[in-house]
Amino acid sequence: MHFLITRPEPAASQTAARLRALGHDATVDPMLRIAPTREPLPAGPFEAVAFTSINGVKAFAAHPEGPGLFHLPAFAVGSRTAREARTAGFTQVTDCEGNASALAIRLAEALPKGARVLNPAGEDRATDLAELLKAPGLQLVLTIIYAAQPADALSEDARAALEAGQINAALHFSQRTVKTLLECVAKAGLTRQLAGVREFCLSEQVGGPLVRAGFAIEAAGAPNEDALFALF
Repeated sequence: MHFLITRPEPAASQTAARLRALGHDATVDPMLRIAPTREPLPAGPFEAVAFTSINGVKAFAAHPEGPGLFHLPAFAVGSRTAREARTAGFTQVTDCEGNASALAIRLAEALPKGARVLNPAGEDRATDLAELLKAPGLQLVLTIIYAAQPADALSEDARAALEAGQINAALHFSQRTVKTLLECVAKAGLTRQLAGVREFCLSEQVGGPLVRAGFAIEAAGAPNEDALFALF
């Protein structure tokens, strides 16, 4: 299959490389561009840092106050995020090998009740980690460490591939990328072409804007890339 990948970089290119290794083609056109913020971090102390994305790690490492917290235990949602945390400079990194639920479980196992956990994340989050930590009695302190700026048009490569009917599948990782993509294809007059491809979504929630627009979707059984890939 020839996939359209619209998630932000660097994850988009990593997903594309994985698809190509499986024999698929891929066109990358990020619908969101990541821009780190420079707002001060919340006041500590913290017992740990929880990362739900690679972009969160990158932005945290680039933040003026970030390296001052590299001594804390870091809990990463998956192996790629864990690898990025180690590269950034964290020495105690736990790979939670899955999704936000697995991350919450590992945090609850490792930390005492009442512990404060810093969560550097973006504006668009698929799961409410704070809600998952309420029952174990942990306090999640969210800090928006990066903003995602939406694209205003399709790239030339994506537009040409859709127009030519070369793309027959798309991977969707967030509602915001889906909404931006729908706006961009409408501007390009290519909504019908996008509707003709298989829409693989990280969850039913992610695919909501597509469903409301009349598209058929296929949703992963769990909110991670492995489950998404298992659909095809």
